[in-house]
Amino acid sequence: MTDFIVPFCEQKVTILYADDDIVVADKPSGLLSVPGKNPLNKDCLITRMQQQYPDVRIVHRLDMDTSGVMVLARGKANLSALSRQFQERQTQKEYLAWVYGVLQDDEGEINLPLRCDWPNRPKQIVDHDLGKPSVTHFEVLKRKPATLQTKVLLKPVTGRSHQLRVHMAELGHPISGCEFYAHSEALEQAGRLQLHAWKLSFIHPSTGALLTQIAPTVF
Repeated sequence: MTDFIVPFCEQKVTILYADDDIVVADKPSGLLSVPGKNPLNKDCLITRMQQQYPDVRIVHRLDMDTSGVMVLARGKANLSALSRQFQERQTQKEYLAWVYGVLQDDEGEINLPLRCDWPNRPKQIVDHDLGKPSVTHFEVLKRKPATLQTKVLLKPVTGRSHQLRVHMAELGHPISGCEFYAHSEALEQAGRLQLHAWKLSFIHPSTGALLTQIAPTVF
């Protein structure tokens, strides 16, 4: 399957924090985290960051349509240390999202195993036999009955591809503006995916201090 050809993202990347070991950036919606195979998809977060910080390396990814905070490593040693934290689930990630409909429960847990839907890549599906364990906690922040929308705080325990999108859709409340999993009414609620990586907490690879970085809310 070939990569999607996407328009050039004109929004700038905001640097939230930088030192000799890490760079924390606020990725805009519409910008890839890493280059795509198509020559028109070479513009991405890591390419832009390496123009200013040549030694920076990608640690984790956000979907092209998802905006928000990402930490990048400077050098191989810091890359190894940070990657280990993500693999061992030592980081804490929080997302903000507007979803379709009015959630009745104020909070809850979604525990549904996911795997790639190979004929329809990059989409993911729930598979109780072959899927990998996937857990998301949610908390309602605001309800808008008039527009059939709810603002939620999402805290993924695992980090599967499209996890938050699939979990909310399976709950019956797809994320507004989601081209992959939203029905037409939810898709038309917004001009972009209403998913923002708001907060990321991790251990600094050199100092051992707990760092929490926040990307300003965009919706």
